[in-house]
Amino acid sequence: MKNNSTKITAFILIATLICACNAVKRVPDGKNLLVKNNILVNGKSTNDETASNQMYQKPNGTLLGYRLRLNLYNLANLNPDSTYQAKFKNNPGLYERQSKILSAKQVDRLGQSFLYKGIHEFLKNTGEPPVIIDTAKTKKSLLRLKYYYFNNGYFNVITDYTIDSIARKKAQVNYNITTGPAYTLDSIRTNIMTPALDSLYKTNNEPSLLKSGNQYKTSDFEEEKNRITTYFRNHGAYYFQPTYVTFDIDTIGKKNKANVTLIIGNNNIQERDSSRTEPFKLYKISDVNIYTDYSPANSKNKIADSTTYNNFNLYSYKKLKYKPRAITDAIFISKGSTFADFRTTLSSRYLNNLKIFNYPSIQYEVDKRDSTAQSLIANVYLTPRKKYSFGATLDFTHSNIQDFGIGASLSETIRNVFNRAETLEISTRLNIGSSRDMANPNNNFFNVSEYGVDLKLNFPRILLPFGTEKIIPKSMIPSTQITSGFSKQRNIGLDKENFTGGISYNWSPKRHNTAKLDLLNAQFVRNLNPGNYFNVYTSSYDDLNDIAQTYNTTDTNIDEATGKLIVPTGTTGFTNDVLTGKTALTPADAAYKDVESIEERRIRLTENDFILATSYTFTKTTKKDLADNTFYQFRTKIESAGSLLSGISAIGNLSKNSRGNYEIFNLEYSEYIKTEFDYIKHWDFGKEKVLAVRSFFGIAIPFGNSDYIPFSRSYYAGGSNDNRAWQPYALGPGSTNAVNDFNEANMKIAASAEFRFKIFGDVKGAIFADAGNIWNVLDNVVDPKAKFDNLNDLDEIALGSGFGLRYDLSFFVIRLDLGFKTYNPAHEKGDRWFKEYNFGHSVLNFGINYPF
Repeated sequence: MKNNSTKITAFILIATLICACNAVKRVPDGKNLLVKNNILVNGKSTNDETASNQMYQKPNGTLLGYRLRLNLYNLANLNPDSTYQAKFKNNPGLYERQSKILSAKQVDRLGQSFLYKGIHEFLKNTGEPPVIIDTAKTKKSLLRLKYYYFNNGYFNVITDYTIDSIARKKAQVNYNITTGPAYTLDSIRTNIMTPALDSLYKTNNEPSLLKSGNQYKTSDFEEEKNRITTYFRNHGAYYFQPTYVTFDIDTIGKKNKANVTLIIGNNNIQERDSSRTEPFKLYKISDVNIYTDYSPANSKNKIADSTTYNNFNLYSYKKLKYKPRAITDAIFISKGSTFADFRTTLSSRYLNNLKIFNYPSIQYEVDKRDSTAQSLIANVYLTPRKKYSFGATLDFTHSNIQDFGIGASLSETIRNVFNRAETLEISTRLNIGSSRDMANPNNNFFNVSEYGVDLKLNFPRILLPFGTEKIIPKSMIPSTQITSGFSKQRNIGLDKENFTGGISYNWSPKRHNTAKLDLLNAQFVRNLNPGNYFNVYTSSYDDLNDIAQTYNTTDTNIDEATGKLIVPTGTTGFTNDVLTGKTALTPADAAYKDVESIEERRIRLTENDFILATSYTFTKTTKKDLADNTFYQFRTKIESAGSLLSGISAIGNLSKNSRGNYEIFNLEYSEYIKTEFDYIKHWDFGKEKVLAVRSFFGIAIPFGNSDYIPFSRSYYAGGSNDNRAWQPYALGPGSTNAVNDFNEANMKIAASAEFRFKIFGDVKGAIFADAGNIWNVLDNVVDPKAKFDNLNDLDEIALGSGFGLRYDLSFFVIRLDLGFKTYNPAHEKGDRWFKEYNFGHSVLNFGINYPF
């Protein structure tokens, strides 16, 4: 309590100190602090973000209306060295007295310490100096505003500005814009001097961005330039550039209208000291030369090996190391085809995707053998990466299982394994960590560990015994991946061995769309320490032990010293006694059903799992790059497991076990169908304000050989990337109040919204709301609170809300989120809202990068 009081007092003092700062403390006399830019268009204030961005001066940033950075800057001593020296000048003998206690060197160093200098440097760098109104910059801003409105069709715009004082040393700038009527496009004509380009223009089916009746916008003309240039360069016009496209805008004799003439001149050719013009030519490709081992060092050497394959010429300065098809399949420029920029781009993407070359260079030259000078030779220069490359990483991790972890990995990549551009990756990993959720009898800090090895073989094509070119053409950049892996966990749950293997196909139907078909995905999970179940799942143990205190009849089940069930012999013995009728409990009793439910969950989580699945995943996104904050992303997945094995078992008339299920290697395999839908949308409101939303639905239905979903394929709720008001696995299922230690189910609904904003510098803030839950449906769980029976159960969707801080390090973001339980379905109806909306029940989440 004393520590809390100290923190609260310190917080109040700091807050009072900041609030007491004078915002105009460092504004010189006769000057004014800029508090607002007010843009008035035809007498009305506007919030046009683009217009606001024309300002050379903007007011100091605010946090919830408070100028935090300005006040931090005002707290700083801008000359701490002078202040430190002045202290000794004003107190003769002070320096000598302190030098006797410390030393002259230490006294001098004290002036450079954080207390005297560092704190002021921090405040100055973190803060923001006052923005003082500069009339020269105001006039520049006004001129930019005039151009902005002129470029949007207001050719008669009139501008001026006024400065209004609103308080002592504070003022706002009013930018007065009188636009007049906007000009619209009237007639649109073309004047294209090159007949070949004129014909191309007329056969182009793409709609023009310039349409009669549209308001004049300079940006439309620029986009039209780029559209025409792209079309011409994709249809043979190798020398064409946007500068050849000009527009004549005629407003003479027109009232608020403009006639537009699109003008495209002939090709301008520079020849030494003179220039000439001639009509543009449309070029075809006469040869494609591929240099497979090019480097600046060997560029002047003689070619040592060459071959021709499918009209491609392949050259090597040493012995050719690649089968020709491996290279030519990645090149979309072909002999006899028309020159097209998109073929160059697609070839570069595919070649880069092979991961065996550095970024390729594709250059063109006019073929001097062609008397008409309308042929190009395409030269593709490829610089191989090293055949073998070694990698090592060291990571500090945080996950749903580990509070803190240290991970290390070693990897070896072998390129061009079979001389057809294949890559083989072999990696090993080791992770040691600390988890308060795991059994830790020796109280060791590093109490969990995991190690594993993975192999990944990638083929830059679809690997099937039949052709797939008509279904998945090579322009979709297809690839095949064969994987296998092994991992082993210690002190994580029941200590597992995990064997995986599979074959998958990947391709891109469109530029920002990806598809993945996991033809076969096998996983075998072996629990090494199933007897440790009740030491890990302590909630289940506590429930079972409480029942045993009343109904146990076998002395050997109880530890005499503690009076509790012995793990695992006592828990197993008591459970068997209950389920075989050796106790006073009957199937009609609630306690009997609880024991039955505990045993069902124990069996499900301790049984070894074998999963053989096939899945298809499709992802579509409009995100252009990492800085894009206006986009959406949609992902859907459907997965089927066990059906192939059941079909083979039925055809082979194999026998079933005593439970009526098929087995493979004396192990019941899992059979289910699973589907997921995930949608993310971002809106950018400018000034680094972004609204992000996410919705998710997933369901896995067991059938045939299974009546439950394996733990590794089930869903959980809570955590730093889910509902942040609950710990991972601590929410649901349904309204059960998370009675188990690791709560999971086979259906999940989730939705989140987050508003992100800049606080100062690289520090960002967010307010968020997360909704969702998990339920059991169509499986062997009988608890009605955990099951989803009808739409009325949607009132069990939990709601968490809160706020967070993010620190942007450019290459990743460090994230802290504090979530509060706003609506908790674990409570009785009518008592769910804000029941635990306090710091005592809040959850602090640490994460890397944004949750969605």
